[in-house]
Amino acid sequence: MTHAEVKLWVALQELNRQGFRFRKQVPLDGYILDFAEFGHRLILEVDGGQHGMPEGEIRDGRRDAHFARSGFRVMRVWNNEVHENLDGVVHSILCVLNETGPSRPLRGHPPRKGEG
Repeated sequence: MTHAEVKLWVALQELNRQGFRFRKQVPLDGYILDFAEFGHRLILEVDGGQHGMPEGEIRDGRRDAHFARSGFRVMRVWNNEVHENLDGVVHSILCVLNETGPSRPLRGHPPRKGEG
């Protein structure tokens, strides 16, 4: 995990204590998700500068569309946002979680390897 991902993971642990169930480094459909909260169908991706390059944007767009077709919402934040405004990032995540509300459980849930 990158430094920004570790920093966000620590903050997500507080959300987990509030009843959410974030998991880290989750393998799903041939991808590794930075973080996922399956009850709310939310994927969090922490992006570095390479994601702002044309190739990265195309690759991310395909990936995001794949998960959108499966009913997920993908939220992307920049590394520098995590470092410079962690409280704002967490607030934005909570807003999305409150928008989506919990969903029904997934069938064939991915392995719990990334949790903890």
